[in-house]
Amino acid sequence: MKRFLLATLAMLTSALLWHFGTGLRPLPGLAFLAPLPVLLLIPRVSAGTAFVAGALSWLGGELQMWSYFTETLEQPVPVTVLLLGGTALLFGGIAVVTRALLMRGRLGLAVVALPAGWVTVEFLLAVAGPFGAWWSIAYTQADVLPLIQTTSLTGVWAVTFLILLFPSAIAVLFAPEVTRAQSLRVIGATSVVLIALGAFSFWRLAVPPEQEAVRVGLVAVAQPPDYVPLDSADGRDMVARAVVEIERLADQGAQAVVLPEKSWRADDSTIAQLSGPLTEVAARRNIQVVAGLILTTGGISYNAAIDYPSGVQYAKHYLIPGLEDEHQPGTWRQSVPGKPWALAVCFDLDHPDLVLANRRRGATLLLVPALDFTDDHWLHSRMAVMRGVESGMGVARAPQLGELVASDSRGRVLAAATTDVTMTRSVLAEIPLNSDNTVYTRFGNWFGWTCVALFGAAVGGAMWRRRTT
Repeated sequence: MKRFLLATLAMLTSALLWHFGTGLRPLPGLAFLAPLPVLLLIPRVSAGTAFVAGALSWLGGELQMWSYFTETLEQPVPVTVLLLGGTALLFGGIAVVTRALLMRGRLGLAVVALPAGWVTVEFLLAVAGPFGAWWSIAYTQADVLPLIQTTSLTGVWAVTFLILLFPSAIAVLFAPEVTRAQSLRVIGATSVVLIALGAFSFWRLAVPPEQEAVRVGLVAVAQPPDYVPLDSADGRDMVARAVVEIERLADQGAQAVVLPEKSWRADDSTIAQLSGPLTEVAARRNIQVVAGLILTTGGISYNAAIDYPSGVQYAKHYLIPGLEDEHQPGTWRQSVPGKPWALAVCFDLDHPDLVLANRRRGATLLLVPALDFTDDHWLHSRMAVMRGVESGMGVARAPQLGELVASDSRGRVLAAATTDVTMTRSVLAEIPLNSDNTVYTRFGNWFGWTCVALFGAAVGGAMWRRRTT
């Protein structure tokens, strides 16, 4: 009975910490503590209890996302069950592996089993799943600048690893029958990793920005709730008000202005009602204007971003399953002519490989029309910020129903404002550009695959028993 109560308390405490430490607006420090109660429990209970405690603690924390997936994102219930329930089962399985390593005295592998195992889960979901790197606890730390600098080395996976390394090391230190010598080795190895990464992070933040910078304006114009046809009175009024905002930002020195995703709906016969006014103001004020719209051309619908005055068109590559099935995904990358500024649209930035490809083609700035769902304004904007840190790029992201955010290659938010269809909001920021490639730019997902191999070694160590005489 005592062990049952202890297991229940550990599970509920972890679930509560996961609940507040993850989600749409997390408290970043709690994620470091969330797995600790279960990790302290598992060497003191059976493998079955360890599995149940691990699985239910994760599921209890993440059930808060049920309504977001099923109602806000309109994902099918089976998909949501598979994501929430499947990841809970995997978390429970990793807890069992960690327990087996502790019981066999393989403390080094026990320390890294959960960090490497959970990075493996996140990484393989990003590689093989339709949602990209959306499902990662790394974003809980998006406002902790020293910590997120590690993404320039490894992608977001190092942040996940470090979040889980801290409680894993503490749990090993307090595991039964751990000797003083073993404790010192765990403390020493963990400290070396943390000190080295900390030194790198503070050095990277201390490096002064390069002199070249771009002044970018982000605008969300008040509009009706639905996508507005360009040839309607509301559509023409929105264009006129957008031009007024562009003029105002140009007066303040803006070199580029970004408008939200799907601001209008147009086809071959109506697109001139947008391209005419925006081309004129962009050419006259010598600026770039990027507009997001649903564009139907040749009978095919695209979620598009168009740069003016060049007229260059980009079609969103990654469409949200279920919500955007009516559109055709794009297959080509596009930049502003004569500028190292790449175009992307909203959900594209949930996929690190797309940003990485643009950086390798020489882009130093992302201009991103976007459309969020109000309640996810912080989380989705910070995913974009961390994409910029990974690949060493500035990000100018302009969503409706979200948060206008301009950030630099270190993840500093230079300007921000929440948006809503009932009001017009704009911000202006000077974004320094970075010409140096990050380690992640050069080597891509090396750390993700390293964690896959490391977790494989941990599983092997958990299964292998030493021969005794």
